[in-house]
Amino acid sequence: MAQVELIMPKMGESIMEATILKWLKEVGDTIEAEESVLEIATDKVDSEVPSPVDGVLSKILFEEGDTVEVGKAIALIETESAASAESSSDSPSNSQQETNSVDLPQASVSQTVEVEESQRQVQGTEVKTRFYSPLVMNMARQEGISMAELERITGTGKDERVTKRDMLQYIEDRKQAKTSQPTEQPQKIAVPQPPIAPPVETPSIQSPATPKVPTPPRITPPKVDTDGNVEIVEMDRMRRLISDHMVMSKQVSPHVTSFAEIDMTDIVNWRNKTKDSFLKREGEKLTFTPIFIEAVTNALKDYPLVNASVDGYKMIIRKDLNIGMATATPSGNLIVPVIHNADHKSLVGLAKSVNDLANRARTNKLKPTEIQGGTFTLTNVGTFGSIMGTPIINQPQVAILAVGAIRKKPAVIETEYGDVIAIRHLMIASLSYDHRIVDGALGSTFLNRVKYYLESFDKNRVI
Repeated sequence: MAQVELIMPKMGESIMEATILKWLKEVGDTIEAEESVLEIATDKVDSEVPSPVDGVLSKILFEEGDTVEVGKAIALIETESAASAESSSDSPSNSQQETNSVDLPQASVSQTVEVEESQRQVQGTEVKTRFYSPLVMNMARQEGISMAELERITGTGKDERVTKRDMLQYIEDRKQAKTSQPTEQPQKIAVPQPPIAPPVETPSIQSPATPKVPTPPRITPPKVDTDGNVEIVEMDRMRRLISDHMVMSKQVSPHVTSFAEIDMTDIVNWRNKTKDSFLKREGEKLTFTPIFIEAVTNALKDYPLVNASVDGYKMIIRKDLNIGMATATPSGNLIVPVIHNADHKSLVGLAKSVNDLANRARTNKLKPTEIQGGTFTLTNVGTFGSIMGTPIINQPQVAILAVGAIRKKPAVIETEYGDVIAIRHLMIASLSYDHRIVDGALGSTFLNRVKYYLESFDKNRVI
């Protein structure tokens, strides 16, 4: 029998750890390759972790609620591997090393737990622990907030959990010395010398060598009156993450939105003529989304600065065209699966990728790699009847395109015999972009290039 480590997967470029929500398998359960073993959560998305091999779950190294760094082993799976077993029996030293590698993760569960244990020893008192999201723990480490201090922060989330908003408010108050309590100060700082206090109380998370955009002043939301005939419903975890991500995006990026009206008549007529034969031949529905994605990828090739990210005062121009498509889930939340290298796919390939990702997004079956790495996002607000929208940029991207409902309207058409009024299928598209690197000229030019590709669609195209 050989043992294979189940590793905490990387869920995104900036995600370094994840929290275990639920173990779907127990020790002793038989597992097939690609079968989900546990559910994990990051500060961006929830996902399931599949088994890389067939085998039996022999050991669980972390419990539900533990936060684990990316790349660490979280469980051991025994497999029927003759080659591995033979290799292990021939080399006792290898067997010993394998045993050591199994015990190591259990000895150091996670950085979060180490911080908590060290704080208990320093304080010498019992600390009441509660669940903290990876985002909150990252903020605590960056600000030098101890576990004991973190426990004293009043949480406004479900079960009194500390949210990002709570952390931002506490950090701001602490810098202004509004929340300092003299009775608790000796526990925080044992040495009375004043010069020692500032580094402990107000550590800086910014590196002087790297210029950063100043943090905008925090706006405290007004207190909501909950008296009277109301119903109070807690946001679920996904909705809280979306809320924090959208607020962060508006704080980080100066949003500008441009609009264009697009004549979709040729595309509508072509799709109506093609969709039945396409469904019969490919077994897939032909929607407008793959056509939009094809036009976007062509426009991004013409204007690569829109396919970028911002890092301080650096512009990171992405060479891969990975298009995210905002998808509504049955719970009412939003997830953005990504079509990687969309410019390498034909229209048929795009249609199949769109349908596959959308279906699995609605059933929570997406793989971690399918929700990361996006360089540009498309959202179809017209699906629900909206004429147009002003979407929020999906960080760390710099632009997002929204397409509205396609409606029949009278329009002026230029012909060789003069201008005429005709019934056309018109759609309003909007592009929200980050004004730090995308100016109005570039944003409007890119949007009009998308318009050009859509209006130039070959109505006799064969797929």
